[in-house]
Amino acid sequence: MKVFYNESCSICRAEINLYKKQNIKEIEWVDITQNKYAEKETLQDNRALLRRLHVKEGNEVLIGAKAFLLLWKKIPKYKFLYYFFKIPIIFHLFLICYEIIAYFLYLKNKKQLIENN
Repeated sequence: MKVFYNESCSICRAEINLYKKQNIKEIEWVDITQNKYAEKETLQDNRALLRRLHVKEGNEVLIGAKAFLLLWKKIPKYKFLYYFFKIPIIFHLFLICYEIIAYFLYLKNKKQLIENN
């Protein structure tokens, strides 16, 4: 499984570093910052990658809240989050909150798009 995240975002990096500490060998962490490989691998452009977390398992790419569910499912310490947030009504609320937070993080970090063009 590959997790595509924005290393240059301090908030994103802090959260991902918590997950990295679990040393799950099946997870490869891929920084999307100035990374054409990430664009090809996910079939997403830099703007889309910057906007949401992406997780690729096999040939499937999950984006946003669904990506977090898969990530949490793979990390024993955080598996409880998977079970809680996969409950349909909870997932719907999580999805809405995630999109709001992701949007503001995108606005905070979108200067990367200008710098990288």
